[in-house]
Amino acid sequence: METMKNKEPTVGQALVPVLSLITLLAFSVYLFGEDASYGPNQIALCLGAAVSAAIGWKNGQSWEQIEDAMVSGITISIKPILILLSVGVLIGTWILSGTVPTMIYYSLLILDPSVFYAATCVICGLIALSIGSSWTVAGTVGIALIGAAIGLNLSVEITAGAIISGAYFGDKMSPLSETTNLAPAVAGTDLFSHIGHMVWTAVPSFILAVLLYLFIGLNIETSDSNDNLIQTMDAIQNTFMINPILLLPVLILLVMANKRFPPIPTIFAGAASAVTLALIFQHEIVLNSSPELGNSTIAAIKGVWLTLFDGHTLNSGNNTLDDLMSGGGMSSMLNTVWLILCAMVFGSAMDHTGLLNCLVKYALSFVDSNGSLISTTIFTCIGANIITSDQYVSIVLPGRMYKLEYENRKLDPKNLSRTLEDSATITSPLVPWNTCGAYMSGTLGIATFAYLPWCFFNLICPVIALLYGFFNFKIVPLAEHVMENS
Repeated sequence: METMKNKEPTVGQALVPVLSLITLLAFSVYLFGEDASYGPNQIALCLGAAVSAAIGWKNGQSWEQIEDAMVSGITISIKPILILLSVGVLIGTWILSGTVPTMIYYSLLILDPSVFYAATCVICGLIALSIGSSWTVAGTVGIALIGAAIGLNLSVEITAGAIISGAYFGDKMSPLSETTNLAPAVAGTDLFSHIGHMVWTAVPSFILAVLLYLFIGLNIETSDSNDNLIQTMDAIQNTFMINPILLLPVLILLVMANKRFPPIPTIFAGAASAVTLALIFQHEIVLNSSPELGNSTIAAIKGVWLTLFDGHTLNSGNNTLDDLMSGGGMSSMLNTVWLILCAMVFGSAMDHTGLLNCLVKYALSFVDSNGSLISTTIFTCIGANIITSDQYVSIVLPGRMYKLEYENRKLDPKNLSRTLEDSATITSPLVPWNTCGAYMSGTLGIATFAYLPWCFFNLICPVIALLYGFFNFKIVPLAEHVMENS
């Protein structure tokens, strides 16, 4: 009966499902290209989970235990999934009401093509700083800026990168952000010490990102952009009623988010106000969704209902405008939900079978200096984002695992909390099957691997954190912290 006891997994066993997943995902991208996230990646994640489960079963765990862990993992993802579905409703209603067209129209009036990418990054950063939510910024202002980029004939991939860079900088530095509160809580430090310490890595990274976007903007041919700009603005005005009052849903959402209302009621308040405005200002467009019912109340109800579950579809005859103003609805998020569910199944299997913990302990065995501890923490958090598919788990798990090592090395806990944010929070939108990567891709309509090279802030910040660690720059010893409080 000795063989029935749970055995500790070996490093070799822990690497098998990880390498299997990497191989399957690479093959998925090779075979299906940009369509890999529409099914093939989900299959790869499920097969990786099956390999993890098989190793756990071999080590003495029952299928029932592993299955329960998978169900628990899916439960963790329910809140992000509900937010995702709510955002689908928000996008559809904001297009229908003219809120998104109005935001795009005014963006085209104000933003010059040469500074568009840099301005996008700064705007998203300031809004995220004020409300503490990168998801809200991407799902509202981000959508409008993607539309403005199309109107200016600019790259939507670079625009998405600038949106995400700005949104994650503001989210990271905001005391209202969930992750900004979670990281110091896990590490054992206070919120404002944590934010103050992050300034040294986040601000230089953000400045470098903005400078890179400005440099890209210098090479834009503005004549082509201006011609496309005039055509797009005329098409928007001829199709939708444009009025500043149509920005009311944006104001409602931002105020409620700033007041710390729960995300889902906040999003639905923004959607409900947009439906009201749609019935008042865009009545003809609402009725066009159900032409067979004529000009009736029933037609208006059906048009709104259709938008809620299947988004808005514009048929103006202008292909560019139709593509720009069609989308949203809960159904538009179902593939992303599928991806998240499969990713959480894989992450839960890895965690419950002890394979993830085994990899973390193995990584810790190589730590022999402050620099190597910082780098190990960073790579563990990035790996956790890839394996567990959830930024919160990627903060909590390494934070819990490495906290004692930081104490043993007499390092202030704010070093750990900053490193968790510089890696786990920042890189989460760069992983296609992570809840954040899936959300950003689904919301902005740009494949993760397409926008990834342009997320300058998210790519630069972990590198700066690594350099600080190896050069022992702004790594605060515990003694200094104790003396400050004595």
